[in-house]
Amino acid sequence: MGETVGTTGRISKRLTPTVRRILFTRELPHNIEEDLPHICQIDCAHVLMLAECGIVPAESAKNLLKAIRQLMGQQYVPLKSRSSERGVFLLYEGYLIESEGESVGGTLQTGRSRNDLGATLLRLRLRQPYQRLISSALRLQAVLLRRGQAHMETVMPAYTHGQPAEPITYGHYLIGVAEALRRDIEGLVDSVKEINTCPLGAAAVAGTSVPIQTDRTARLLGFTRCCSNSVDAVASRDLVLRLLAAMAIYGATLSRVATDILQWLTPEFGFLSLPDDLVGSSSAMPQKRNPFLLEHVQGRTASALGAFTAALAATRNTPFTNSIMVGTESVRPIWGALRDITDASILLRLVLSNASPVPERMLKRAAESFTNATAVAVRVTLEHGIDYRSAHRLVGCAVAEALAKGLNSFQELVKRDNQMFDLPLDGVDAASCVNRNRYGGGPAFDNIKALLVQLSEKWSHQRRFILDQINRWTAADHELEHSVKAFIDGSYS
Repeated sequence: MGETVGTTGRISKRLTPTVRRILFTRELPHNIEEDLPHICQIDCAHVLMLAECGIVPAESAKNLLKAIRQLMGQQYVPLKSRSSERGVFLLYEGYLIESEGESVGGTLQTGRSRNDLGATLLRLRLRQPYQRLISSALRLQAVLLRRGQAHMETVMPAYTHGQPAEPITYGHYLIGVAEALRRDIEGLVDSVKEINTCPLGAAAVAGTSVPIQTDRTARLLGFTRCCSNSVDAVASRDLVLRLLAAMAIYGATLSRVATDILQWLTPEFGFLSLPDDLVGSSSAMPQKRNPFLLEHVQGRTASALGAFTAALAATRNTPFTNSIMVGTESVRPIWGALRDITDASILLRLVLSNASPVPERMLKRAAESFTNATAVAVRVTLEHGIDYRSAHRLVGCAVAEALAKGLNSFQELVKRDNQMFDLPLDGVDAASCVNRNRYGGGPAFDNIKALLVQLSEKWSHQRRFILDQINRWTAADHELEHSVKAFIDGSYS
């Protein structure tokens, strides 16, 4: 059995088998699994509202709700053996018409269209993966804050242009990443404000003359407001574009951190080590311990950028109305991108949670790389009353002289020729430099502690926000379930 042919009245022939296969048949199992539970949820709210408004007879609404709930209880098995002529919704509607009769099943689209249904379906489908993404990002940030606090005194070189630059701490680096993630998470949250706007009722493009109550269906589905313009409601999917753009930015941050950690795990740096359960082996080289999780982070974070490019390309130059290019094709890339970015967050969190710093290696590298040269130049300026550029030149000459003599530090140079280079070296060792740099957001311990407090408070606020979202959606699901059950049982008031 399949959908009834010719029910539109205007079209009398079936789509060709090739078209059905490309557009509907091969996607049917996935669409039944991913879309139909949300379609049924929307329909339960819509039918209940129609009955409450007296638009559909109560008995017809009861029978239709019973049939929908029965199909949900059967895990949609009756639909899985049917062929799809025009998509999963019409397959499902056709089944309800066949099982309940046209006077019951045919009421489903009263005051509604597949266009506003599709826009509403997108928002419902986004809820769970969006929740997982934000939760994974917050868990990653929590690890950065915790590990940053634990290692605020673990001295290491900061690098610019791949070269040792100045002394910082591993904790300072991690908390710097946490600060960047704060903005990225704010971007992710801001990008999906429209997830709480319900398009249902916009119908095909011009709203409807049926006296529906859109605020009622919105509340039953966990939305906080309704769309105010029917054209915008069915034409726009900028929710997807904004979320993908925010994900691409967040993914770029993750990839940059993964690049640093990969480098610091090499024997050449030896700053960090990972346990055996987070590294891979080589099929040919017995000695290898490959931190391959970080390469997956680098690779999977590219997914959001590619998806954003594809979605935006599908959107531009389309008319501002309901459009398959926008409503269907521009949305397709987001699901894989959401999964990939969430997975990348989890993988990076596992690495950072379990990466053990090698403090002596970090400190040795900072001490042997003249990372205190800037601090020495500043001391020369302040204590000898000369301009910084002259002090910069003097210290640069000292570095060149030391390197020419095969020396690794100013201290060794001064011991050899104290008269030639009268440098103020007390209190400019790497560890002392760290705590003296208290201005401009430097790695001084008081700065790190103050930023930790600020970031922890913001983290708690963002966590409460997403929990409130989840709780509202869950409460709406319960209210809808209770209301439909009570309506069917006759105990509804």
